[in-house]
Amino acid sequence: MRAFHHAEFPADRLRAEREETISVCVPARDEAATIAAIAAPLVALREAGVVDQVLVVDGDSRDGTGAIAAALGADVVNPAELLPQFGPVLGKGDAMWRALSVLTGELVCFVDADSEDFGAHFARGLLGPLVCEPGVQFVKGFYRRPFKANGAIPEPTGGGRVTELAARPLLQAFYPELAALRQPLAGEFAARRELLERMPFCTGYAVEMGLLLDIHAEAGIDAFAQVDLDSRQNRHQRLEDLTPMAAAVLGAVTSRLRREGRLLDGGDGVALPERPPLIQLRSPCGGG
Repeated sequence: MRAFHHAEFPADRLRAEREETISVCVPARDEAATIAAIAAPLVALREAGVVDQVLVVDGDSRDGTGAIAAALGADVVNPAELLPQFGPVLGKGDAMWRALSVLTGELVCFVDADSEDFGAHFARGLLGPLVCEPGVQFVKGFYRRPFKANGAIPEPTGGGRVTELAARPLLQAFYPELAALRQPLAGEFAARRELLERMPFCTGYAVEMGLLLDIHAEAGIDAFAQVDLDSRQNRHQRLEDLTPMAAAVLGAVTSRLRREGRLLDGGDGVALPERPPLIQLRSPCGGG
């Protein structure tokens, strides 16, 4: 799998080499503490001609997240206002899927809203292989995950517990071609829009694993790249609060193993609502 470092893709290079429009999307809910430090450098990239659209998808924040982002120049939308015929928004994955309906770029980059050490290099690094490397269709970020608990000095490693205890072992066991991905659950990724529109989106926490497996099945490992973004510090949850995330990751894997005929359907398991490929809504029979 091709791997790069974000420093290979400075703003001047992307601006000079890009031939396609670019959107950056930030799914967010109650992230007032970090959203300014994320929106500001992304808007600066837009003003410098590196990207064309910066969209914050604000899921009914009660702390002013959307207002902060809008004041800095980002476009802000509530996912509940997008594709309302599908009912209530079912978590992060659903918000991302709905956002795709108003993202205008031919290349689409998603970044999480809770990074404490975000910089423009996150977006530049993720977009770089799509712009500059032939054949790349999907890019995942990877980074070191310091662990910080209760205000203590961060330990250099120890973050990403669901990744290390659930996601990576599952990939090693059932999808060994993807075992080289350092951060399979990273919310920082970029892809060609036409590829994302052909993918179903798991709702909630399962979205990253579902997309990873479906894009692998559709495009193959040669379409993948990963980019070193150095370090990412975010707010950590209590261990017991990680159970729903781990269960969703497991559900995304087992549902696809069943589709592939590699796992018998026992009738139980994690319910995984999925949204259909967006392209289906634009077809004559898709109702869009």
